[in-house]
Amino acid sequence: MSYPPTTGRAAPPPAPAAPPRTAWAEGLDRARAAATTEPGRLRVIGAVLAALVIAFGAVTAWQVSDRQTAADAVAERSQPLSADAAQIYRSLADADTTATGGFLAGGQEPPQVRQRFVRDIDTASKLLVRAAANTEGSSSARDEIQKINQMLPVYTGLVDSARANNRQGLPLGGAYLRYANDTMRDKLLPAAGRLYQAETARLGEDYEDAEAWPWVAIATGLVALGALGWAQRREFLRTNRVLSRGLLTATAASTVVMLWLVVGHAVASTQLSDSNDHGAKSLQVLNEARIDSLRARADENLTLVARGAVVVDEDGANKGKDAYEVSYGARMSALVGKASGDRPSDGSLLDKARALANDDEGREPVEKAGGRIHEWQVRHKAARAADDGGDYKTALTKVIGADDSTGESFDAVDSQLAKALDHEQREFQQAADDGRGAFTAMALGAGVLAVLGAAGAVLGIGRRLSEYR
Repeated sequence: MSYPPTTGRAAPPPAPAAPPRTAWAEGLDRARAAATTEPGRLRVIGAVLAALVIAFGAVTAWQVSDRQTAADAVAERSQPLSADAAQIYRSLADADTTATGGFLAGGQEPPQVRQRFVRDIDTASKLLVRAAANTEGSSSARDEIQKINQMLPVYTGLVDSARANNRQGLPLGGAYLRYANDTMRDKLLPAAGRLYQAETARLGEDYEDAEAWPWVAIATGLVALGALGWAQRREFLRTNRVLSRGLLTATAASTVVMLWLVVGHAVASTQLSDSNDHGAKSLQVLNEARIDSLRARADENLTLVARGAVVVDEDGANKGKDAYEVSYGARMSALVGKASGDRPSDGSLLDKARALANDDEGREPVEKAGGRIHEWQVRHKAARAADDGGDYKTALTKVIGADDSTGESFDAVDSQLAKALDHEQREFQQAADDGRGAFTAMALGAGVLAVLGAAGAVLGIGRRLSEYR
């Protein structure tokens, strides 16, 4: 037996076997191969069209839901909280004004004055509890609520001490009342003002969220409509068929969603903007005006309580003047400006309130308040002239008397501003409800129409695919 000759070298190892292909890779290869055929391309087109229509509906539902939530917050949470914060400020300011008026009445404080003071404190306390329960995620608002809750018993204790000393005819009562007023002005009212600003800022944020245009949904809708239009043109060019019922259904459903989205949001945005311009903003100005009138009244009363004991010590034109009289003048300037007649000056609070009112029912009480403030200023000058002339009793009658007094004018101003506030609150609520009502069922409708449109796209392409079987 013979053997082949050897060369002295080992045979080369066999080449490594190729790794097995994964199911995913094989699926991609089959998809690529299928896409080179017309049926394969039609399947891809159908899937893309259905996905785009579903995406359009989903994004629309998402963005509309966000805006509806913000609109609901405007009407049900942030504006009511802002109104509560303003009412807390007004109640505290009114309590201070009432306390000074009761002190001027002497040892026998009228029962209705005391009842009003207690009612103001109770109102502020109850609203603070409600604000604390509903102020979610706002640490600044919670801090201010805590400060007010801590200082309110201190203030009421000082007022009670002032009343007790006043009943006994002790001059120390005036010092206690001034200290109580300082506590109110330096601690309570600033904290209440910051609380109001925090809640008003949150109201503004909710308005911005509710009115923001849903650009992502609109862009997605335009892409979906463009793809549907391209698919129908492609089919026409290849088959000369003018209409595809399925694709036409998908296009109609997407068009309805787009129109509903744009028109509905435009209506909602207009109504919400109206509720802001002629409701929320008007309420803010009227709240400031009512608070300034309350503080002007407290200043007027304290001028008689202090009898010149508190003067402005800062350098300036008012140095050495009665501090409460200077503060009264500043409040009146904010309310009506430097006007000498019934019509407020441009830029004053009452001028802004009148401009923001969009009907006669809203403008009328503001105009009447302006006339009564002018009357108040005239009577105040007469009271100051009597006090400066040494006739304290006449000055007191002109300030707290039942007839032809500044107190009568103040009550009329406060009543008219309260009437204007009630009207603007109703205007706000109506416009806000109309605005959020425009979002009603839009998210659900977009979802239903998107499913209908996607089904139409699949059926339309499926009808074309059936011709290849």
